[in-house]
Amino acid sequence: MDFHKLLLDVDNALGEDEFKALGFLCADFLSRNPDSVRSLKELFSSLMDKELLSEKQPQLLAELLLTIQKPRLLRDIGLSEQDCAAPSLISSYRKLLYDLSDNITDRDLDSMKFMLNNLIPRGKLKEKSTPLDIMLEMEHLDLISESNLDKLEEIFNHICPALNKKITQYKEKQAHRLRSLSFPSESNLISKPFLRTGSLQSPVTIKDDVLESKANLKNKTVVVPEPPRAAEALGKYQMTAANRGFCVIFNNNNFSNSLEPLKDRAGTHTDEDSLKKVFEWLNFEVEIYRDCEKEKMLSVLKDLRGRDHSQMDCLVCCVLSHGLEGSVYGVDGQTVKIEEMMALFDGKKCPTLVEKPKLFFIQACQGTREQRAAQTDGIETEDKDICSDARVPDTIPSRADFLLGMATVPSYVSYRDKKSGTWYIQSLCRNLIQMVPQEVDLISILTQVNADVSKMSADKWGQTKQMPQPAFSLRKRVVFPIPKTPPPELKTF
Repeated sequence: MDFHKLLLDVDNALGEDEFKALGFLCADFLSRNPDSVRSLKELFSSLMDKELLSEKQPQLLAELLLTIQKPRLLRDIGLSEQDCAAPSLISSYRKLLYDLSDNITDRDLDSMKFMLNNLIPRGKLKEKSTPLDIMLEMEHLDLISESNLDKLEEIFNHICPALNKKITQYKEKQAHRLRSLSFPSESNLISKPFLRTGSLQSPVTIKDDVLESKANLKNKTVVVPEPPRAAEALGKYQMTAANRGFCVIFNNNNFSNSLEPLKDRAGTHTDEDSLKKVFEWLNFEVEIYRDCEKEKMLSVLKDLRGRDHSQMDCLVCCVLSHGLEGSVYGVDGQTVKIEEMMALFDGKKCPTLVEKPKLFFIQACQGTREQRAAQTDGIETEDKDICSDARVPDTIPSRADFLLGMATVPSYVSYRDKKSGTWYIQSLCRNLIQMVPQEVDLISILTQVNADVSKMSADKWGQTKQMPQPAFSLRKRVVFPIPKTPPPELKTF
């Protein structure tokens, strides 16, 4: 049978409620916005455009029909349970929410709306809202997520306690799955409370067995071992949108009018050029803002927060500036707290980015201490090519789906070459170029960045060092799709 004819038969056999159910189950494939498709035909077309459904790959269709309990229709169109993929293409979290909604009575639904009256806008709690509509809105407002079902449990305790057994079983399965994983480590999977990875409370001592120059780093070929198969069970954030997302770059160089005695950041335009090339290659829409004062930086981010990200996969923000602990400098010498920047994009303030990765890369110091084992933007001298972006307390993303990539650990400086840019940003860009085509996840790429930067030194004796630090509350792996165009060429010096 012609596959399009088969899909048309499915469309004719299902009603409006089944369409909404399939849209909800496919929300992860639709940038968390099932309303972006208005019919079952549009849903199937979208899945085929994303190469998730085809005549040779009918697994998703089979799984969808079985999930909504349509085994007879599955047989009628010539498919069977054996056509379902292993592992499942639909997340166990989304199946759980569907199962819960299917067991909520009209009376339970009215009680559920009443309990959410102060948390969800009344317009979203209209009379015709279904349990799936309510749960989807709770997701958009970051009231529930794959790793946090507390609010739902609290509601069910009052209106239908029996449903909490399903949530308990789901949690037990998730806990068992996480315990069985060997990659990444469990310390990086904790989301509530969130613990910073790689926390260092004392001066860093880096064992300097091998000193590697920047020239070697530029010409190096990274050999990436195949990750353990268990890593696949973690799941990946959806990266199927036509536009990956916005990438905003703040490049603060000219501090001549600063209230603080901060020097211009020679070499920063090399970082800007590298970031622009790499993230455009990764299919991001790059926007660059140069020499921004504090209020301008916040204004740009607030404008970014207010945009519609529903048809995008994630968000990237890069800041190139001087830094103070927990903050970065505007060119006016006033500081912007990193936590304040990130807080603008939590679930309640930016609902179209809920459950999507929000990636922040900060090239600025976190203090003025030098790591021993290159000089800082706070104590720069004119006769050195290597200088630092000195001066950022212990900054940790406290919300779900954030990553904060810092150029250095708390209390320490980071280094910038006046011609070839900063160690951290240049290593980040080169490793993205090397490892994205190998389908390596972002945390592994940042681990390689740590290894590269730790081998560099700001003095000929190899005693002045730098150690970057990623911190994150990601719940899945960030794996960028392999770009269809050749990788960009970065400047070499």
